Amino acid sequence: MTVKGAQRLRAELEELKSVKRPAVINAISEARAHGDLKENAEYHAAREQQGFIEGRIKQLEAELSHAQVIDISQLNAGSKVVFGATVELANVDTDEERKYQIVGDLEADIKLGLIAISSPVARALIGKNEGDSVVIEAPGGTHEYEIVGVSYEG
Repeated sequence: MTVKGAQRLRAELEELKSVKRPAVINAISEARAHGDLKENAEYHAAREQQGFIEGRIKQLEAELSHAQVIDISQLNAGSKVVFGATVELANVDTDEERKYQIVGDLEADIKLGLIAISSPVARALIGKNEGDSVVIEAPGGTHEYEIVGVSYEG
């Protein structure tokens, strides 16, 4: 896991513990005050939300306690793609450019350009060098990309 990823997960954990957990406890208390719990949809929804929050807290605590945090700014892999690399790709057919950072599974977020090391794209890129071409099998078909740049930003 990257340092940034660990920080994001710790922030999420802190918000769950200090904001969302107390809010759902209040919601449960309010719903209980409405009387009969059998037919109280608010109570059941709040309990379900509480279960989700507690499960996510346990998952984050376990992952963070066992995570190996890697400071990618200290990596010296040159133009080779390894964990933590930010890779600029150009589609050979369309010249469309994309930029991805290869991160741990738990911190992946495609909207932020963070792809999991276990993803097909990351697996195709690992071990390649700047200037290499890679063929990536996607649900929409096969795409060929050229690795335009490789960087290691903290």
